[in-house]
Amino acid sequence: MEPVNPSSMQAIDCDIHPAVPSTRALLPYLDEYWREHILRRGLEADNLELSAFPVNADLNSRPDWRPARGIPGSDFDLLRSQVLEPFQSRFAICNVLHGAQAMFSEDLSAALCRAINRWVAAEWLDRDPRLRASIVVPPHSADLAAEEIDRCASDPRFVQVLMLELTELPLGRRQNWPIYAAAERHGLPVGIHAGSSFRHPPSGLGWPSFYLEDYVSFAPGFGAVLNSLVTEGVFVKFPKLKVVLIESGVTWLPAYLWRIDKTWRGVRAETPWVDRLPSEIIREHVRLTIQPFDEPPEQSQVQTLIEQIGSDEMLLFSTDYPHWHFDGIEAMPNGLPPDLIKKILIDNPLATYPRLS
Repeated sequence: MEPVNPSSMQAIDCDIHPAVPSTRALLPYLDEYWREHILRRGLEADNLELSAFPVNADLNSRPDWRPARGIPGSDFDLLRSQVLEPFQSRFAICNVLHGAQAMFSEDLSAALCRAINRWVAAEWLDRDPRLRASIVVPPHSADLAAEEIDRCASDPRFVQVLMLELTELPLGRRQNWPIYAAAERHGLPVGIHAGSSFRHPPSGLGWPSFYLEDYVSFAPGFGAVLNSLVTEGVFVKFPKLKVVLIESGVTWLPAYLWRIDKTWRGVRAETPWVDRLPSEIIREHVRLTIQPFDEPPEQSQVQTLIEQIGSDEMLLFSTDYPHWHFDGIEAMPNGLPPDLIKKILIDNPLATYPRLS
């Protein structure tokens, strides 16, 4: 089966990464007190990047998407020429990854998140009608996060709430519920992106020594996220909530669904609110972006993978621009039938993000 060019269908790109070029770029968007605070502390000289990966590491940017200078993803004109035009994107959702979400000071975290949301609206969304964005929130203060969701929700170009995968508490815990209440109230999915605020080791064995260990640990971390959301009853409390796992990979999901269903049968008395198979709850409420897609070597195995997942509604198209997680303009996995391709490129994103309609 021939690869599909998403541009032929004006796909909806559910994950692109504009990068804040420097903390100085946020100064005009900070409240006066926090602008003075940051200047007094000299924080404007720090880039406050979330990623610990080296700037020039291949994972951070494809070579043909790397700017001549500056941080990959920080140039609007390059984004337009390298993604929006080649892919003929109907919409592209901006997910800004930044150290604001890892700050120990909840107030400073909230101030920077608010500035990032103002910045992305003014510097990106205002410049192209195809762009949409996720609301960056301070994840360690659910009340402040809910306030920022309420503030941004009046702008229909914000279509999602953005959180990190590995935070201070398991994401299903009740302390986080004000975030989900605000998201559901405004019809916003919660996007959970690969990454950590480094409150705890990403590995169950402790702190890793190498980037490889750190990065590979994200996949089992997403399984832990689903464990928490399902078991703590988030989808029972918030029945309209959708969660999007971003950069989670895909092929781990079938084995995970089998394991959580099998174990639930033996211990379900402990969580009576989980009143049906966890896999059914996950298929209804959870979606995954397809980059990185850990594609099997044989095309027929891709179709088998979809059958094992048990749903054709869970996968969402993404380029993950400017990261190096896919193979160019032909960014769809091989071996998928045409009706499923259309669902991944268009129908599933429209069903997941009500504001895109």
